[in-house]
This record gives sequence, C-alpha cells and structure tokens, in this order.
Amino acid sequence: MSAVEILLVEDNPGDVRLTKEALRDGRVKNNLHVVVDGVAALAFLRKEGEYHAAPRPDLILLDLNLPRKNGRETLAEIKSDPELRTIPVVVLTTSMDEQDVLRAYEFNANCYINKPVDLDQFLQVIRSIEDFWLTIVRLPR
Repeated sequence: MSAVEILLVEDNPGDVRLTKEALRDGRVKNNLHVVVDGVAALAFLRKEGEYHAAPRPDLILLDLNLPRKNGRETLAEIKSDPELRTIPVVVLTTSMDEQDVLRAYEFNANCYINKPVDLDQFLQVIRSIEDFWLTIVRLPR
C-alpha cells in the first residue's frame, strides 16, 4: 500500500515537531507535508506556485488560529470547492470556544479535536488520529 498523504496546517513549530514525531513512530506509512497558514494550504491543495507538484492529501490536519488566512476561512474554502471538499479535514486546535466548534461543523469539518497542552497527551491525540483516520476509516483516493 502506498503512503498516506497528510497535510498539516500549523504555525506552531513545537506542535509541528510533535506531530512529525508521533506520526513517524506510527503504524501507517505516511508522508507529512506542512504549511504554516491558510494561504499556503490552499496553494498546496490547488497545486499553485511552489506547490505545483504537491500530492493530493488523503487527510488534512487544520489548526484554527493561523496567520494570513485563519483555519475557519481555510476550512470554508476547502469545503466549498468541489475539487477539495471530499478530503477529510480534522480541526486540531487549542480553541475550546463553543462557537468555534459549531462553526467548524457548519463548515463541514469531519471532526474537531482540542490540542492538549501536555506533551504525552498531545502525542496520544496524534496517535489516536492516526489509529482512527489511517487504519479504521476508508479514505477516498
């Protein structure tokens, strides 16, 4: 089986490093691509500019609090684009705001997960995402 392509949209270098670490040690072969804001995420997804050779992700991990174009706007654009809307989007954020949860689901997020601040819990969350989304769920190819 070919590697699962994952796009991580995250501007926090520490969270990027931890996510890479958790997925590197995981059971499923994957290629993790990282962009730091919504503008770059949409360019990646649409294969624009420096991302002209970018693979189509099988799964997107999206933070909400991003520079330039936040995760809410990015999610809305992804899910309103007929070419992109079938890609599952997991919102992975520190926001506990009920309005953010509601809006994420209104914009058709596939799930909403709060990032724990504890290192071990953060690694466990990433591994749980991997277990569910990359081993149990059948992703569109």
